[in-house]
Amino acid sequence: MRLSRFAALTSSLLLAAGAALFGAGQAAAAQADFGYVALGDSYSSGVGAGNYDGGSGNCKRTSRAYPALWAAAHSPQTFSFTACSGARTGDVLASQLAPLNSGTDLVSITIGGNDAGFSDVMTTCVLQSESTCVSRVNQAKAYVDSTLPGRLDQVYNAIDSRSPGAHVVVLGYPRFYKLNGTCTAGLTEGERAAINGAADYLNAAIAKRAADHGFTYASVAGAFTGHEICSGSAWLHSVNWLNIGESYHPTAAGQSGGYLPVFTNAA
Repeated sequence: MRLSRFAALTSSLLLAAGAALFGAGQAAAAQADFGYVALGDSYSSGVGAGNYDGGSGNCKRTSRAYPALWAAAHSPQTFSFTACSGARTGDVLASQLAPLNSGTDLVSITIGGNDAGFSDVMTTCVLQSESTCVSRVNQAKAYVDSTLPGRLDQVYNAIDSRSPGAHVVVLGYPRFYKLNGTCTAGLTEGERAAINGAADYLNAAIAKRAADHGFTYASVAGAFTGHEICSGSAWLHSVNWLNIGESYHPTAAGQSGGYLPVFTNAA
């Protein structure tokens, strides 16, 4: 695991501030060109949180997403936000890496869910039988075993090649359902359990690849516990037939209360 360069920067600023109090230096001397780049899919762009930046088009980036919230709170000297709704690993490689360079200090990313067929899994489970849902979940898990690790390696290798000194935080995905919760309609408990199990399976694969590259993996499952769909205090959208793209994505509260503190602790 790489040492957090933001933590190192914070320490240097505190030391400089203390020295300035005694006339031994200037706090400005400790300022550094700290650069943060936020990559990934809709969980990083902020789909579901609303207030989308019209300039980001179909990527649907928002100031309510955890990368923008972190940048607003910590004021990195440079902040590049290229995460995009619907992104797969190939999209990250093709269109999100340009801001990375040898001076990049911090990188965040969520990726892998779309490669594994997240959207199709959820559509299948909502519209078809429990047995068909479980079968589709198992297909996704097979992909996670056979193909996803290599795709993640390509992305992680590219990040490391472009920004070898960066502290890279790879964030996972939440479990979607509280089992035996408040929901009285919709999916069966068997379907909900299968979907939760698939999220855990995907997260385990992502965590393994991140660790093998020396990156920091940050789980959000604990942060969302008690705030799943069917919890009565959900930080995730259930099926939204009026805005289907926001279904199964974090709300603004899920970004600020779930993803942001997890990322802040890992950064």
